[in-house]
Amino acid sequence: MVKAVRVHEYGGPDKLVYEDIELGEPGPGEARIRHTAIGLNYADLHNREGRYPLPSLPHVLGGEGAGVVEAVGPGVIDVKPGDRVAYAAGGPAFPPGSYAEARLFDASRLVLLPDEIDDRTAAGMIVKGLTAQYLLKSVYPVGPGDTVVVHAAAGGVGTIMTQWAAYLGARVIGVVGSQEKAEMARQNGCMHALVTGEDDVPARVRALTAGEGVPVVFDAVGKDTFDMSLACLRVRGTLVSFGTASGKVPPFDLFKLNLMGSLSITSAAFAFFVRSRPELLERARDLIDVVLRGVVKIQVNQEFRLADAAEAHRALEARQTRGASVLVP
Repeated sequence: MVKAVRVHEYGGPDKLVYEDIELGEPGPGEARIRHTAIGLNYADLHNREGRYPLPSLPHVLGGEGAGVVEAVGPGVIDVKPGDRVAYAAGGPAFPPGSYAEARLFDASRLVLLPDEIDDRTAAGMIVKGLTAQYLLKSVYPVGPGDTVVVHAAAGGVGTIMTQWAAYLGARVIGVVGSQEKAEMARQNGCMHALVTGEDDVPARVRALTAGEGVPVVFDAVGKDTFDMSLACLRVRGTLVSFGTASGKVPPFDLFKLNLMGSLSITSAAFAFFVRSRPELLERARDLIDVVLRGVVKIQVNQEFRLADAAEAHRALEARQTRGASVLVP
């Protein structure tokens, strides 16, 4: 038996139940990981609410974790007992389940950790850092001369993206929810930090780009920022939507994209950018490299006990967190 946090029905933080579950031994291709730290992500809230449905109920939440391999099943060659690893769940084949003292997981999806990266850092970076990697390197390759807008620039993904984009030579405009977060955004590579509710974000972006707008906006917020993001784009610009922290984007008339300058929108889902082990490892190597070289600093600013997962969810929903948060068994 291990302690875990499950939902038996969809709803608010009060639906999180801290309880004992049976674990069992790893089957073919599986490893059993003893968690030392567990990452917290907005997707966990969407799973809890049913916006991102779970495979079945009751179900353990959580898509990100770090720990030690305790045992492996038949046919496993990628890891061995005693290895320090991190992983990111995603898609039907690799469901959530990290809010637990231990879990079984597909061994081919585990990333070996170097000694220089501690467990809390690993748990706070694997989903967020891989997300930043594929957004900046594959969805819209960012490079010198680009001016980019990043929403939620003081959040878990945002703090990684802004540092990394600045390192790649981009001029980063961060959008945040308070002056305190604006200062954090500037410390993490944003040349400009705009505050929603205080700044006219599209007007400021136009002013900062000689009236032209930017080639790309990275938007993890969703409903509250969708129109704003489109209004920041230059002709033939791209809106990269990769989250819905404020809710789902309402139905939209695609012809508006024509009228606004032949704009493009893509919804960039994590699971489709790490479909194979070689792709996962290539992206993970890139992430680990920039972290080890100090190009990107992973900021784990909140730590909660696993038993207090509901409190962690409330803090995330209230926009009270900065950078990454972890749960500790």
